[in-house]
Amino acid sequence: MYSDTSLSQTDTIGPYPAEAVTRTEAIGSHPTVLGDIYRDDTNIAIWERELPMTVRNAVSALIKEKPHYQASMNVTPDNVRESLEESLDLVVHQSLINDIELLVNMFCCLFDLKRAGLRLTVIDKAMCPRFHTDKVPCRLVTTYQNVATEWLPHNVADQSKLGRGSDGKLDSESGLYNSEAEIRQLNCFDVALLKGESWEGNEEAGLVHRSPAHDPDQCRLLLTLDFAD
Repeated sequence: MYSDTSLSQTDTIGPYPAEAVTRTEAIGSHPTVLGDIYRDDTNIAIWERELPMTVRNAVSALIKEKPHYQASMNVTPDNVRESLEESLDLVVHQSLINDIELLVNMFCCLFDLKRAGLRLTVIDKAMCPRFHTDKVPCRLVTTYQNVATEWLPHNVADQSKLGRGSDGKLDSESGLYNSEAEIRQLNCFDVALLKGESWEGNEEAGLVHRSPAHDPDQCRLLLTLDFAD
C-alpha cells in the first residue's frame, strides 16, 4: 500500500495558475513503489523501509574505522560486490555490501541500465545545504546513518527562487517556500528516487531538495546511484 495523492493537470495549487505543471510523490513500504517514478505526475518515489541490525552494525563499524571514507565508481550488477570488497572488509561489512548490491540490481533493472554510477560517502558536513534540483534523469539516494535528505513538494516550491533567483538570500528568506512546515524529510534507511531536470518531460519540474543540517555529534553515510550509460 502507498499513498499517491495524484493531482489533475488542471487543478489550482497554491500560488500557481490552473495550467501549471503539477507533480506529486509516491510513498510505500514495498519496493514496487519505486516503479511509480515512471508516472508523469510523480517526481519522487520513496520506499520506506527498516534495516536489520546486521546492516546497522556494519554501517557503524565503517564510520568508526573509516571516518573519511569516500568511494566513487561505475559498477554493474555483476561486479558491484567485487568493487566494494576492494575497499571494505568483507567480514565486517558484508551485510552493508549485500544491501548495496541489492539496490544496484534494482536500480539497473528498473531503468534498463548496464552500469550505475555509485557514490558511498561518510559525511561530516552538509554537502548541498541550499535547495536545488539535479541536472540528471533520476538519482537514487539512501542515508544509512543520521538525518536524511530534505525536499519540497512541487506545488509549494517557487523554482524561480533557486540559484541566482534567490538574489543571495537564504532559502528561508528568498520566497522559495512559505513556511518551514512545508519542508519534507526522508527517514534514515528510506530509498528514494529523485526525478531530475534531464528526465524527458520533466524540465523545470525536477525535485527540489537539499542536504539536511549537519549534526556535529554524528556522521552520515550516504549512498547515491546515477545513470552511467
